[in-house]
Amino acid sequence: MNIGVLALQGAVAEHIRSIGLAGGHGVAVKQPQQLGSVDGLVIPGGESTTIGKLMRKYGFIDALRDFSQAGKPIFGTCAGLIVLAERLDGGEEPHLGLMNMTVARNAFGRQRESFETDLDVQGIESPLRAVFIRAPLIKEVGDDVEVLASYKGEIVTARQGHLLAASFHPELTDDYRLHGLFLDMARQAR
Repeated sequence: MNIGVLALQGAVAEHIRSIGLAGGHGVAVKQPQQLGSVDGLVIPGGESTTIGKLMRKYGFIDALRDFSQAGKPIFGTCAGLIVLAERLDGGEEPHLGLMNMTVARNAFGRQRESFETDLDVQGIESPLRAVFIRAPLIKEVGDDVEVLASYKGEIVTARQGHLLAASFHPELTDDYRLHGLFLDMARQAR
């Protein structure tokens, strides 16, 4: 399975490594034309406003909406989760607007409030190590969205069909099981 990682900003190499450990082949995607050669795409963390601007500049908005429309899986982590959301707290304009959820940016606080914890994630047998860095929060989801993990009663991982979103950075640990779950989604979509 070829899994692309949107290479505009963020932990691209770390996601490619996790995809490899999970049994896939990670590819840095720098141009929209490359989307035709991948079975799924990871939108990594970084700064969501910057990622959105770069996606617009390089022609990724419509290309990614078409990619999603074709049923190809997309996995957004941290800022990537914000990019996927249909609604952003505070009335900001959404970027891709693909996933039926409302998201609050930096909901867990600033850089110094970053933390790690073990999370129970539906579909993964034992707790997963999660790294939260200026993390967003999923405030609410539509009926078509399945909540996969919560932290202190707040939603931090969700799935809507072929879309997967996590508030944290799974690529910053040696636990690649969430990437494995995404690879399974890509296999099913294929």
